[in-house]
Amino acid sequence: MHAQQMISSHPHVQGGTNDALIRCIEDCYDCSQTCTSCADACLGEARVAELVQCIRTCLDCADVCLTTGLVSTRRTGSNENLIAAQLDACETACRLCAEECEQHAEHMEHCRICAETCRRCERACRDARQSFGQVMQDRKSTRLNSSHIPLSRMPSSA
Repeated sequence: MHAQQMISSHPHVQGGTNDALIRCIEDCYDCSQTCTSCADACLGEARVAELVQCIRTCLDCADVCLTTGLVSTRRTGSNENLIAAQLDACETACRLCAEECEQHAEHMEHCRICAETCRRCERACRDARQSFGQVMQDRKSTRLNSSHIPLSRMPSSA
């Protein structure tokens, strides 16, 4: 993916990026595609009626991951509170999808792959949220004495 290159080339970023957030963006897009593919594979299974919840959970997770990637990619202006809420929702969606797919993973390879991808994205969302959580707290405590620090200029967690 080109998330690092695109975000670091944004005029408001000027090269400063949050590496944990960029990893999360990339994992969100990957997870969205994987969940969509898993849902489609479930639809092709002979016992599709038994997979209705899995299909629904995968599609929900795909949509949440895609939206999280989109919202987190935007660098013009700032909306850290929305990004944090979106990361939290994505972490939850990934956890639920992984739990559902893990129930079918032994018999369906696509569910095993999806569960692993969801777990990776869940961790990436948690890491990204934590990477700028401290910066948001610091900003609140120094708001009277400092200028606004855009999310894109936050320190790397790596």
